[in-house]
Amino acid sequence: MITYREFRQPLTALYDQAEATAIARLVLETAFGLTWADILSDKVTQLSADDEAKLRKIQKKILDGQPVQYAMGRAEFCERWFDVTPAVLIPRPETQWLCHAITDAWGIMPREGSILDIGTGSGCIAATVALGLRNSPVEVVGWDVSDAALAVARRNARRLGAEVTFVKQDALCPPDDHDRWDVIVSNPPYVCQSEQAGMERHVLDHEPHLALFVPDDDPLRFYRSIARYAVKALKAGGELLLEINRRFGDDTARLMLQQGFSHVEIKTDDYGNDRFITAIRP
Repeated sequence: MITYREFRQPLTALYDQAEATAIARLVLETAFGLTWADILSDKVTQLSADDEAKLRKIQKKILDGQPVQYAMGRAEFCERWFDVTPAVLIPRPETQWLCHAITDAWGIMPREGSILDIGTGSGCIAATVALGLRNSPVEVVGWDVSDAALAVARRNARRLGAEVTFVKQDALCPPDDHDRWDVIVSNPPYVCQSEQAGMERHVLDHEPHLALFVPDDDPLRFYRSIARYAVKALKAGGELLLEINRRFGDDTARLMLQQGFSHVEIKTDDYGNDRFITAIRP
């Protein structure tokens, strides 16, 4: 039998008291359906033998340094739960803006169209957009270069009932498409190798570097490739939406203009950081 205290207390070796409490609460509420009142009254002790074993396994993973989302095998994004493994990035709250920007615009005027998510990872963007536009005749496609990531994305879409087609495709070597998409969205790798020093260990040690990092001498490599593809592959008037490195907002916007896009705009996140770029194919 394990108590709430016995689950939470060892976490303070890695986290301060407040964060350890928040992590313990997240696990117990999310993975086991307990309310905060249940937790405080120590109904943790009433878990079945199988659930107790599962809880101890999650605790061990957290103590081994894994992010709590990997330890649980799931992460919340746009009020839905997505399976996550170390093959995919853990969805970040700020990335939700990309989904809302698409679904809000298309929700005003439902229409037929096609949307591409480049570097889909867990499929969180593609699935969220597909579910948000389920009343529109919209084709949603997600690309990723990783077979393991595509397996996670397909599992998420299937479980959530999202109609998304996932394709293995390297964003740096895209096909020669023309006038194919109404919207292209991407949250590509954009963290410079030199930025590793300021990152938390559980991110560096467990999240996939393939989906995180770019060389210091070419930080815009994915944006350049995506822009060159999108300026041909988008239909006239089609929109490109990108999450970006806040350090390179102006540089990324300049690149979009050089590639022939119009109406290039930098959007900030809730903390005032340059975080997104939108652009239109003329």
